[in-house]
Amino acid sequence: MSELAVHLFPCLTDNYGVLVHDPESGETAVVDAPDEAAIKRAVAETGWTPTQVWVTHHHWDHTQAIPALKDAYGATVVGPRQEAAMIVDLDLKVGDGDSVQFAGATVRVIGTPGHTLGQVAYWLPDAALAFTGDTLFAMGCGRVFEGTPEMMWTSLDRLAATLPAETRIYCGHEYTLANAKFAVTVDPDNAALAERLEAVAAIRAQGKPTLPTTMAEERLTNPFLRAGDEALRAHLGMADAADWEVFAEVRRRKDHF
Repeated sequence: MSELAVHLFPCLTDNYGVLVHDPESGETAVVDAPDEAAIKRAVAETGWTPTQVWVTHHHWDHTQAIPALKDAYGATVVGPRQEAAMIVDLDLKVGDGDSVQFAGATVRVIGTPGHTLGQVAYWLPDAALAFTGDTLFAMGCGRVFEGTPEMMWTSLDRLAATLPAETRIYCGHEYTLANAKFAVTVDPDNAALAERLEAVAAIRAQGKPTLPTTMAEERLTNPFLRAGDEALRAHLGMADAADWEVFAEVRRRKDHF
């Protein structure tokens, strides 16, 4: 496998689509399928023909273009086994601990339930790339729609423990500035967070994407990964609470921010 190229592009209101391309073999993966027109524009722009689609979860804004992609490119659609009844045209059903082959590389599947019960992330260790859907965002996380706060915390904590610091992380939406503005309200003494808020505000003012992030950045600045941090716990008045309870309080506050 040669070095993979990644093309990030906006879809719908605030979604992102991603093409992952191996120049040597020509194989190309589409991460999620938010919008047919945007994906086809990206394919035309890059000249990369999709051979696989990696679906993270069943929500419509990640799946609605699957039939069009299969029809146009004959791509193999990979997606969460647990949500197969809600996702059309799945060719390969995967779950936690499974792997997929892409351009001679292994794509590891990590189960990350919480936002939805069957959500998965795709991790390419050799390329230091991960695609986390709506579980882990830059300085944020997805709403807990189908799972429990404890389940979501377990998924996030597992990603933080599994993905090496240098891993480049692509998520499903451009929520970074809003996430950062919230994060400083629960982690106000975090100098790295304050600095990142400033940087992200400047990036968005130019209309540029804030992704990818890295696991190193998220460990330092994402309050949803920092439930064990003493300063954050003290600020919330939860010094003796379980980590998942601290996470649940941070998520509750974000839901009403």
